[in-house]
Amino acid sequence: MGLIERIFSSVFGNGRNVIVETAQVFRENAEGAAVRQASIQTQSMQQFASEFRVQRQGGFDRFMDALNRLPRPLLAFGTIGLFVVVMSDPVWFSTRMQGISLVPDPLWWLMGAIVSFYFGARHQAHSQDFQRSIAQTLARVPTVVQNTRALQALRSDTPQVAQSAPSAELTLGALAPSDNPALLEWQNSQP
Repeated sequence: MGLIERIFSSVFGNGRNVIVETAQVFRENAEGAAVRQASIQTQSMQQFASEFRVQRQGGFDRFMDALNRLPRPLLAFGTIGLFVVVMSDPVWFSTRMQGISLVPDPLWWLMGAIVSFYFGARHQAHSQDFQRSIAQTLARVPTVVQNTRALQALRSDTPQVAQSAPSAELTLGALAPSDNPALLEWQNSQP
């Protein structure tokens, strides 16, 4: 018993646990990590709370706070508005979308970077061949012009657009029998 007692007292004696201390060299103590994380969160919340303790009394401060709250709802309602416009006037919407297709890629990247930085997102810049994208955009110009002209021709106020009024001539033409050999053969085969 003396030998085992000495081994246990050397490993676990004096409030120590050599096994736990050795394991903590290779693996973080979960309880200690949780305590440190809770301390970090508490400090962060105290810092955030201290920023909002100061009451902003000036009209400019209130105006800027209100202005900072506008972009998200405006973007959301603007997107919903696009769906309403596409249902109410598809030709107008398609014409505008043809124009948007001429915006060069680097400008889209710039707009994406500005919007993503504004909303706090991280945007990674990729090196792109600027001249190639400009050439591709310029190559699309004739197609866009042709599509825009075709869309403008579809407007209901342009001449030579199909009329939806009933036509007696078309109705009689649809009701008149035609020389269809397959139909005649089928009619003759019926008892």
